[in-house]
Amino acid sequence: MKARWVLPVVALVCAGHASAQESWSEQLSRAVKEGEVNVDLRYRFEWVDQDGFDDEAEASLLRSRITLKSAPLDGFRALLEFDDLRNIGPNDYNSTENGKTEYPVVADPEHTEVNQAWLAWSGSTVTATGGRLRVNHLNQRFVGGVAWRNNEQTFDGGRIEWQPMDGLLLDATYTYNVNRIFGPDDGANPADLEGDNVFLLANYDINDNHRISAFGYLLDFDEDEPFAAGKTVNLSSDTYGLEYQGKFGIVDLRANYATQSDAGDSELDYDANYYLAEVGVTVAGIKFQGAYEVLESDNGVGFATPLATAHAFQGWADLFLSTPGDGIEDANISIGGKIGPVNVRAIYHDFQAESSSDDFGTEIDLIATWPVNKQFTVQAKYASFDTDVEERFPDTDRAWLTLQLKL
Repeated sequence: MKARWVLPVVALVCAGHASAQESWSEQLSRAVKEGEVNVDLRYRFEWVDQDGFDDEAEASLLRSRITLKSAPLDGFRALLEFDDLRNIGPNDYNSTENGKTEYPVVADPEHTEVNQAWLAWSGSTVTATGGRLRVNHLNQRFVGGVAWRNNEQTFDGGRIEWQPMDGLLLDATYTYNVNRIFGPDDGANPADLEGDNVFLLANYDINDNHRISAFGYLLDFDEDEPFAAGKTVNLSSDTYGLEYQGKFGIVDLRANYATQSDAGDSELDYDANYYLAEVGVTVAGIKFQGAYEVLESDNGVGFATPLATAHAFQGWADLFLSTPGDGIEDANISIGGKIGPVNVRAIYHDFQAESSSDDFGTEIDLIATWPVNKQFTVQAKYASFDTDVEERFPDTDRAWLTLQLKL
């Protein structure tokens, strides 16, 4: 999507809403002068040791982001955001685009592109946005920006958010193109997924401690030669579900149910369900959490979440970004808290197939985040997956060191 239309559109809108006391050019100048300019520099070193590869992957990358956002003008705002990703050290990894298949995958191809470019109008109860958007729903299990990777997933289309009454928010998005983490150019995976896709979300806050959400995700992707149907049209599906989030004193709860079936021009034929039950207890600043997540399968097809921020779920080693054909059950426990100024967390996962007898394996995830100040953050992260079915999933160790400066 070319973003050069954004500023001309803003100018036209301003012209149409100019007051007698202030010309459109003066209004536009004020919107620019009172706007925001943000710079986000994120350096990350990522290391991967995976069975099946003689060489370990090492990626040393700097993502530079600049965001320009106008001040409100008669209810209108505009945003333009550019990303650039460059290798500034070891370059021994498979980006999915660079052809270095002798190394494990680190899905961060070098790029320079428009990450976001949108025009929005806000009234008393409605906000309408059009352009290239960031869309994060709930905990991003079904739709998210995959901000962990260096090329964020964004959506070309339009979004309407409406609050018809206190506590109720209705959110509808239409997108005709998904800008994926693998872009901006095609490699082993398509950089874009085109099609007619609708995201529907309703959030109702019962009170400050309890929320119910209903959602529907209607995905209809187009074929894209030369990519196989499994990477394009077979990702089409209709998903409907409910989620509850609640807090009872020191106890946090989350429960989620969804059902999914094939849709559009998908060659698949299946109906599968999704379940999540999560309980957390915080005592003396330490949070203990247990969760059980199930993605069912039917006719050899697993419940799919192709637009999710999948790295945040089912282990950081990224072995289950796509659901296996026999589904998956993830039972996990975690403990987290603070050691001085550093936030730490440890997670243990046990993975099993949902509709077969396979035990996939176990994983330990560790993270430490130090917010040095409001601008600078240091994070170390580690994931170790130990397989029980070597013919299906390899032993994998991943480690990251991230330095992020926001100005």
